Amino acid sequence: MSPHSTDFQFDEVAAGSDFARSQTPTMADDIYDLVIIGGGPAGYVGAIRAGQLGKKVAVIEMERAGGTCLNWGCIPTKALLKSAELYRTIQKADSYGLSVTGASFDFAKVVERSRGVATQMAKGVEFLFKKNKVDYLVGKGSVTVPGMVEITEGEHKGKFLRTKNILLCTGQKPRPLPGLPVDGTRVMTSREALAAKTAPKTMAIIGAGAIGVEFAYFFNAFGTKVTLIEMLPQILPVEDEEVSKLLERSFTKQGIAVHTGTKSENIRVGAKSVKLDLVKDGAKTELEVETVLVAIGITSALDGLTSPKVKLELDRGFVKVDNNYQTSTPGIYAAGDIQGPPWLAHVASFRAIQAVEGMFGHAKPKQVGIFPGCTYCQPQVASTGLTEKQAKEKKLDYKVGKFPFTAVGKAVAAGDTEGFVKVIADAKTGEIYGVHIIGNEATELIAEYGLAMNLEATVDEIHHTIHAHPTLSEALGEAALATLGKAIHT
Repeated sequence: MSPHSTDFQFDEVAAGSDFARSQTPTMADDIYDLVIIGGGPAGYVGAIRAGQLGKKVAVIEMERAGGTCLNWGCIPTKALLKSAELYRTIQKADSYGLSVTGASFDFAKVVERSRGVATQMAKGVEFLFKKNKVDYLVGKGSVTVPGMVEITEGEHKGKFLRTKNILLCTGQKPRPLPGLPVDGTRVMTSREALAAKTAPKTMAIIGAGAIGVEFAYFFNAFGTKVTLIEMLPQILPVEDEEVSKLLERSFTKQGIAVHTGTKSENIRVGAKSVKLDLVKDGAKTELEVETVLVAIGITSALDGLTSPKVKLELDRGFVKVDNNYQTSTPGIYAAGDIQGPPWLAHVASFRAIQAVEGMFGHAKPKQVGIFPGCTYCQPQVASTGLTEKQAKEKKLDYKVGKFPFTAVGKAVAAGDTEGFVKVIADAKTGEIYGVHIIGNEATELIAEYGLAMNLEATVDEIHHTIHAHPTLSEALGEAALATLGKAIHT
């Protein structure tokens, strides 16, 4: 059996990896400075940081190291999207003066490649555990009482770990639609979609947040007729309105049917198809598809996390923490998606590092401030700070600068001119309130403005920074100039 196959993944998880078995502590060694439940972007990063501080650490993860993000989220989806992007590029090869005939795809191999990428990255995390002397145990952890963690499922079931501190990093799981059980064929979440063997002919995606739009782009690229349904007025509801409108136009051109302000009702799952009613402004339309992908959000993974003896204060279903990332129970901390939004891997890692450094007195914990949000469809979307709507609601005195990629030489040369950079800044001081990018490599470009905002830079300082020519980053400087009405190339 191929080590890249999905079946291999599940078999390995069920049995526990060789690395996990080799790291099993003895009875004499099972007292820790820190036990972390969950080995995703929060858990594994927190464990490594604690190891760097010389602490004795154990991580309990019920699947592979890296958790959902690395194995069933962030990383494998980006592998899938890269295949989709490349296939789309090949299809328009003639526009680059190239001739490609007989281009086709093997969907199963596309998925297999993504699983292989996830496996490679998981092994990298396991190596880092070993390097930093972190004990890694495959299983499900539960806090019995403060200072004691029991492994309730897996190879080490029944084992107790004594510890000075506990960090909860179990993350999240897809939010289900009530009364619509997931079967992996007619009804999927992102997890089932990541292991699909074939691309359905037709698909309805309910929910047009980052997960929904990424899968819409992916399946559409490989021939699935996709209907994207969002009950709110725009796709990517957290993004700037202008960005979302452009993405909707782009998706429509790509052949994706987009329905905003639309509810999905009366979903009927049959043997060969799924029927559902699309309801907008009181009007009802029936849609029949082969598969429905539910992407309506997430919920905290709290099942079995604590015994009845341990009561954690919750806020809207998420674990409530103080400024030190400590829960309502002393000695028990929480970090990552389990805390609530923003549900982003890089934010989860930041939170975990802050929690660990704080609990061991290394540094005063910092709270999440400015952070980037990224969506990896094509065109890509990235943002940080306030949207224009939020700036209006706050009654800020602001100005807007926009610069299109059609005016950027590198974008024209690459044949990717769709999109723009939008900067929202204080009308008097030039302080940057928010930045929104849609276009090729938007997710890479956003980093400059994230750094700028953390350093409290102004639009003057951005446009006085010399950006190399020809690069896409020139649009960042020109957008800053545009807030002053001084953009050169528009």
